[in-house]
Amino acid sequence: MQPRRRQCYLRSVSLSILSDVPLAPLTTFELGGPARFLAEITDAGDALAALEWAKVKSLPVFILGGGSNLVVADNGFAGLVLRMKTRGLRWSEKDGELHVEIAAGETWDDVVRAAAERGLWGLECLSGIPGTAVAAPVQNIGAYGQEVAESMRSVRVLDRETLRTRELAPDLCDFGYRTSLFKRQPDRFVILSVTLGFLAHAKPSLRYAELAAALADKASPSPLTVRDTVLALRRKKSMVWDESDPNHRSAGSFFTNPIVSAEFAEQIAHRCVAAGLIADPSGMPRFSLQGGQVKLAAGWLIERAGISKGFRMGSVGVSTRHALSLVHHGGGTTADLVRLARHVRSTVFDRFAVELEPEPVFLGLEWRMD
Repeated sequence: MQPRRRQCYLRSVSLSILSDVPLAPLTTFELGGPARFLAEITDAGDALAALEWAKVKSLPVFILGGGSNLVVADNGFAGLVLRMKTRGLRWSEKDGELHVEIAAGETWDDVVRAAAERGLWGLECLSGIPGTAVAAPVQNIGAYGQEVAESMRSVRVLDRETLRTRELAPDLCDFGYRTSLFKRQPDRFVILSVTLGFLAHAKPSLRYAELAAALADKASPSPLTVRDTVLALRRKKSMVWDESDPNHRSAGSFFTNPIVSAEFAEQIAHRCVAAGLIADPSGMPRFSLQGGQVKLAAGWLIERAGISKGFRMGSVGVSTRHALSLVHHGGGTTADLVRLARHVRSTVFDRFAVELEPEPVFLGLEWRMD
């Protein structure tokens, strides 16, 4: 079925509204049903007109970026999807920093490349993350020890309660590990742009042991060198989107790394020793955080729970290169994917009493263990 097009005219803005739009082709999982309505947003005026139209129609609204962190229900979404298509990078200087304002629809990796080519530090470890800039503050995207919140200077939004634009400083965005105000309140804001800042004399961020080891022979790596190294590491794990890769229909890491108390982490480590999974407690990967908490490696737990890379349940399975990535092999359904995810989660819980939490956003369905 071809999407049908209609025009809406509000606030002197002409906006095309498509109906019955397949969402699967707009996601990296290539799963899910259609959107009842979809509008492509090219500026703030489009977003405002679309929100007003949805309000008149009493429709829920969902903001779509690159679809790389999204699980869509097989029945689709009975509302209006705003597909962010805004473009542009605007560079400026402020308070001794170089700033860049990034339109919500810009491809994230293009932004990282642009910064690295200018010799700027701060985003290089975030190379290869798929999707658009609109998702960066929502997920507080991170990789190899770096998070976008560290470089965030402001987020320009359209407040859906007041229908006015606002500039939110980082302290108002409530950033946390793979979360933010925008993720906790998904119906409150439309992100129009994000502004990042770069310090003039910043240094490489090599907090992640795997990345530091890969750069051990580079005395003074440039941002481009670090970026190239990150991309190479991610490709080995099928974490760079490549249509020729059999693992490409995924959302990258499906689960976040669990955060537990140091005491509980030690208990798990000793349990692994008793089970013969490791020789001594130090063999369990873990990362100390502030407040006496510890971040565990979800992929490591998945494999030690007995789910290996390449595990399959029909049309879906675990990536052959990374246990933390769930993959759609084609011809499957969202129900199949959710069934697999629940199986992985329950298996890890039964073995370690650790609850894995999914990282993707669920549209048209809720995440449950039942």
